[in-house]
Amino acid sequence: MNDLASAGVPGRPLCDAPAVRAALRAAAPALAAFAAIRLLGLVVLAVRSTVNGKDWHTLLTARWDALWYTRVAEQGYGYTVQLPNGDVHSNLAFFPLLPWLERGLSALSPLSPADAGMVVAWLTSLAAAWALYATGERLHGPRAGIALAALWAALPVGIVQSMAYSESLFTALAAWGVYAVLTGRWMWAGVLASLAGLTRPVGAAVVAAVWLTAAVTLWRQRAGGVRLRAALRAHPGMLPGVLLAPLGWCGFFLWVGARQGSFTGYLDVQGDWGNGFDGGLAFGAFIWHQLSGPAFAAGLALLVGVALLVWMYVHGVRQGQPLPLAVYGGTVLLLALTAKGYFGSKPRLMLPAYPLLLPLAAGLARARPVRAWLVIGLLSAGSAAYGAFWLNGSGPP
Repeated sequence: MNDLASAGVPGRPLCDAPAVRAALRAAAPALAAFAAIRLLGLVVLAVRSTVNGKDWHTLLTARWDALWYTRVAEQGYGYTVQLPNGDVHSNLAFFPLLPWLERGLSALSPLSPADAGMVVAWLTSLAAAWALYATGERLHGPRAGIALAALWAALPVGIVQSMAYSESLFTALAAWGVYAVLTGRWMWAGVLASLAGLTRPVGAAVVAAVWLTAAVTLWRQRAGGVRLRAALRAHPGMLPGVLLAPLGWCGFFLWVGARQGSFTGYLDVQGDWGNGFDGGLAFGAFIWHQLSGPAFAAGLALLVGVALLVWMYVHGVRQGQPLPLAVYGGTVLLLALTAKGYFGSKPRLMLPAYPLLLPLAAGLARARPVRAWLVIGLLSAGSAAYGAFWLNGSGPP
């Protein structure tokens, strides 16, 4: 167990400064690898953007969802756009934590809200990489922790980690929240789950990890003949953590409902954007349309990609992945695959599903260092090239 994990052992301070400093020193190689991979992605993006006559800074801070977050930071909620077909897109679809941070940071510094959003993304992506290192190190050793952070940086859609989007912020909160559950730090788990719930709709996955792990923990205690009160005393902070976990997500959902005059107000807003959950019917129909038309190769690649994601999840569970990680990763995967909407964004929706990478990270940790870094290097180069191509295209990530 590393020093940061031991800081969560009952009887030791939760914010033990020496333990945190020691944990940060241990994580330094992982953070350096993560930063190097992301820097490569930014350099390739800058070169490609210059060749195409575009500004890499604008691509990272002032396109697509980044613009909506900036408008919330500058103008608050209530901004809408009416499309030619009559649909209304409202900024109530965007959760508030990132815009709050953009507004606060821009008020305290010379940064614009858009640049503040990019700074938040860069800093929180490092915080997420630290959490991934801590998770991989706890389960499979330091090399696995480094590999997990590097693999997450080298994902094909890794460039999103550097954009003024909410994925980096959410992943940092979610990964540390799940790690808090792993180390029995229930109050921290509840607070982080609540903050994650103020960041993205998929914050429900962190709440599920907290709740189901707590329920199974108490059930096992009860099955062993321990009374409920004694079981709760054995896990200090569990009950408050469980109660805190859903407050962020539920609070925003209910606030939007009250503002819209309907309990389902948030779902209605998402529906106006063409988003929602239909059990994967729309996504399945999209794949079938690709397979039955001239885009057969693209449809087949998409089908293989979905099968690979499911296999990675099942493989991790069969390897004995701890319950909080299995619940969180499975919920993120389920929500991403069963959502309807703009299907080109599905790879981005999977970005926070870092537990799926754990088996690969463990495998790289067992491989020779030269072979492991060759794999990560090739993935990093591919990620940099794909990210630059993607952001210089016409569609949003």
